[in-house]
Amino acid sequence: MQNFFVKSHGLGNDYVVLSQYEINFELTKEAIQKICDVHYGIGSDGILLKVPSYKANFGLRILNPDGSEAEKSGNGLRIFAKYLYDSKFSKEKYLQLKLRVVLCVLKLLKK
Repeated sequence: MQNFFVKSHGLGNDYVVLSQYEINFELTKEAIQKICDVHYGIGSDGILLKVPSYKANFGLRILNPDGSEAEKSGNGLRIFAKYLYDSKFSKEKYLQLKLRVVLCVLKLLKK
């Protein structure tokens, strides 16, 4: 299995977006640091990881470049919502995302 990722940016932040089911390695602290390293990896401000959720349409873990987990990121939420829409995971106008400590409801706007 090949590893699939998307790199996207929003208002000055860039993130690597991964799905838990589309990678064949464990996201350890060291792996996260390597992926986010601008010189030796893909380079990003963090990783947005799509995970299952029993409380929302989708689960999201936001991983910082140092390997820690963030509670929320406004730019990260925008990037993740666009990823879900562009990848055809959802065509709904409203999305519920379960983050580490909060449940977010996002409204998708079309141009």
